[in-house]
Amino acid sequence: MATAAGSRCLLLLLLLLLLGVLGAPALGDPGPLEDVVIDRYYIPKICLREAQMGDFIRYHYNGTFKDGKKFDSSYDRGATVAGVVGVGRLITGMDRGLQGMCVNERRHLIVPPHLGYGSIGVAGLIPPDATLYFDVVMLDIWNKNDKLQITTLSKPERCNRTVENSDFVRYHYNGTLLDGTPFDSSYSKGSTYDTYVGTGWLIKGMDQGLLGMCAGEKRSIIIPPFLAYGEKGYGTVIPPQASLVFSVLLVDFHNPKDGVSLEHLEVPESCNRRAVTGDFVRYHYNGTLMDGTLFDSSYSRNQTYNTYIGKGYIIPGMDQGLQGVCMGEHRRVIIPPHLAYGENGAGDKIPGSAVLIFDVHVIDFHNPEDPVEIETVFRPEGCNVTTRNRDFVRYHYNCSLLDGTRLFSSHDYEKPQEVTLGANKVIEGLNSGLLDMCAGERRVLIIPPHLGHGESGARGVPGSAVLRFEVELISMEEGVPEGYLFIWHGEPPASLYEQMDLNKDGGIPADEFSTFIKTQVAEGKGRLMPSSDPEKVIADMFRNQDRNQDGKITPDELKLKSDEDQEKIHEEL
Repeated sequence: MATAAGSRCLLLLLLLLLLGVLGAPALGDPGPLEDVVIDRYYIPKICLREAQMGDFIRYHYNGTFKDGKKFDSSYDRGATVAGVVGVGRLITGMDRGLQGMCVNERRHLIVPPHLGYGSIGVAGLIPPDATLYFDVVMLDIWNKNDKLQITTLSKPERCNRTVENSDFVRYHYNGTLLDGTPFDSSYSKGSTYDTYVGTGWLIKGMDQGLLGMCAGEKRSIIIPPFLAYGEKGYGTVIPPQASLVFSVLLVDFHNPKDGVSLEHLEVPESCNRRAVTGDFVRYHYNGTLMDGTLFDSSYSRNQTYNTYIGKGYIIPGMDQGLQGVCMGEHRRVIIPPHLAYGENGAGDKIPGSAVLIFDVHVIDFHNPEDPVEIETVFRPEGCNVTTRNRDFVRYHYNCSLLDGTRLFSSHDYEKPQEVTLGANKVIEGLNSGLLDMCAGERRVLIIPPHLGHGESGARGVPGSAVLRFEVELISMEEGVPEGYLFIWHGEPPASLYEQMDLNKDGGIPADEFSTFIKTQVAEGKGRLMPSSDPEKVIADMFRNQDRNQDGKITPDELKLKSDEDQEKIHEEL
């Protein structure tokens, strides 16, 4: 008698044989699919978001039957498919197969008939009970609740101001679709995109995405379609319902209401005077755009920029920006384009609508009406005798520019400087500064260029330079009136010629003339024009009297300077 377990085994064997005869699926055949089969054959390394029920998506696909015959393709139509996933607007198999996809992910979907077009199919296209095969690539995902996605890629350390509505901005950008497909780039055009923010000239997403940016900042801005070009897209480059990705570099911005902005980088402790309209200023500068691009520099030319301020000789922003500077000041002047070169720019280095930044170092300035500035550093007590024009003076000096650049010094030589004041032997400002000084007095003189070496300058002295002299008067000798080489302290001798003619031979040679003059000086009866070489002065006097240049003075030739002047007046009358 068979056991119960053996009976069950025999029954199972008979059942399997029966199913085989009736044509049941062979072993290894899974039979009809119950759900969509998903093969994620490419998954991007970065997946910021997966498609969820209710999301709007854009994708491309090829649809085939099991034998590979194509029944539909978005590629063939030249347009992506856009729709909402998971809400029944697609066949159920596609609805399920698209969920959880990343942008740029690729899937192979097998959709059984009951999740496709079922037993009815699509007339002339898909037969009844057809299993469908789809190759899908996801291109875009967004939702009506989405907002801008702004990522700051880099930001400058210095940011005094950020973009606000109504500002005019200049920026570079690369624009791509969410799958990375490029559609536009300012770099390829070789110029920035220039426009107003918040006035409707941009798509809403860019209007919002630029707010709060610093000049020099880089951002990634992801804009959903409803803040971009929406259902219509834009031309052939931006499909309908496309999210846009902009990589933005803000080059500069300004507001039409902006004035000049100043930053006082370094102001000297001593600032006795500030520049005003009409002053002539010498300054060095570096000129840059807001992104740091250098467009000009006086340093590269090794020469200051020299100009009047407030008179329209320079751009209005610099005319304003230099007002009130101190000598030696370092100042940053930020100039909006409407006070610089406007919409047209200048040359190939300053773009249209560019904000300009000038880092300025003021070397000196003066006014054409400025006198010599005299500061007495030391004046001896009991100073009763001071210098006048025609006096002969000896002095030491140090000469420099106002920025401290050393030019000349009498200390570089063995002896002090010597000069007859008022004889046009030194610059006018120095001559003025040496007047009314006592021996031993020390002064600081500030000499404007029109009393110095003028616009042309001199060897070692820049044009239009204000000079600083430190002077010390060593000694002084009383001078003689202009045109005189010798003056009498009283009345000259009545018989002047006879006294000069020492050997009474009727002619006065150079040695007799020299001996006589020296005797008068020694006895205090007269004085020579002061000079470092009295012999030369006497020789000049003899030459003036020896009118026929025969080496001796005759009675007809000897004349006093006062008599000569009187004769000249008579001749002129």
